[in-house]
Amino acid sequence: MLGGKRILLIIGGGIAAFKALDLIRRLRERGASVVPVLTRAGTEFVTPLSASALAAEKVYSDLFDLTDEAEMGHIELSRDADLLVLAPCTADLMAKMAGGHADDLASTVLMATDKRVLIAPAMNVRMWQHPATQRNLATLTGDGVLVVGPTEGDMACGEYGPGRMAEPLEIVAAVEAALMDGPLKGRHIVVTSGPTHEPIDPVRYIANRSSGAQGTAIARALAALGAQVTFVTGPAAVPPPEGVTVVRVETAQQMLDAVTAALPADAGVFAAAVADWRMAEKRPQKIKKDGGALPVLEFAENPDILASVAQSGDGRPALVVGFAAETEDVVAHGTAKRARKGCDWIVANDVSPETGIMGGTENAVTLITDAGAEAWPRMGKDQVAARLAAKIAEALA
Repeated sequence: MLGGKRILLIIGGGIAAFKALDLIRRLRERGASVVPVLTRAGTEFVTPLSASALAAEKVYSDLFDLTDEAEMGHIELSRDADLLVLAPCTADLMAKMAGGHADDLASTVLMATDKRVLIAPAMNVRMWQHPATQRNLATLTGDGVLVVGPTEGDMACGEYGPGRMAEPLEIVAAVEAALMDGPLKGRHIVVTSGPTHEPIDPVRYIANRSSGAQGTAIARALAALGAQVTFVTGPAAVPPPEGVTVVRVETAQQMLDAVTAALPADAGVFAAAVADWRMAEKRPQKIKKDGGALPVLEFAENPDILASVAQSGDGRPALVVGFAAETEDVVAHGTAKRARKGCDWIVANDVSPETGIMGGTENAVTLITDAGAEAWPRMGKDQVAARLAAKIAEALA
């Protein structure tokens, strides 16, 4: 399982730190060696003696330890591990990582490492939902940092919501996925993302408000599980993830061509917000406002990428996942779209302006399959992506 793997476990300062002791035990049961690093705040919740006894390793906490630093200990710690795990990862630790701070041993190790990093966030629900934390999360995942949790539940402070650290066995599973080849190794998955821009004339175009954040998060989550991802993206506001094959397009027709060229694939996830219509004829010159009659724009229907792939016969991926962005009757419209397009799953959501979902950091989706409609709670788009990626891995197993 994890035999011979070396985990550097950074324990942050939060009430969930007590779970880190169980995490050490669980990792060692699976053959891993665990080297604990305690932040100063972490020592307020667990003692170095407890962590050392369970890990059977020395505990590190002081950046300026004369013995360790004579041998450049923080560099050695950062490079000897196979994986760095932060559990609990507090809002402060996330901010330090996102900002590139290095003012204690934990943050210095994180800056010096050349290995993958997995964080298990844990904090008050309001802290988790704060725009600063969500910005930091987006920065970290964009840098390739892996995330497990947080989950939703009762808080030590008496509040309820997302922010609870993932349970030790959930973190162990994430560690195994990060260190092993992953359940999607050898699988090729095509993901579309972002809006399309349909030109009216050389300076104007038809578009929508999609940021590309959800599609980007899905591609990143699938890659983290070992998939080979072809990421076909329109002109999105969010940069594409690392570790995937990026194909940039502008129009719906270009996106269909790129998807067709990327096939065959084991699965296709069509998260792009493709424009339904384009100009029947693009004007060769800029349309002028000359005081005369208003210009008449004639539209033509764009190709249906989801239906084209879902109904493609022998070359069809084993799993085709579409998205339905609705403003009313979400489940009914999503269910009808699934039947009409011929896809296996539909991820439906309400993008009414008052939800703040389109262009925002959170999503609230309903997964519609032949088994029915499964409503997921509102959560960060990265968490939606991780949950969907896990279901795709299970479906393709």
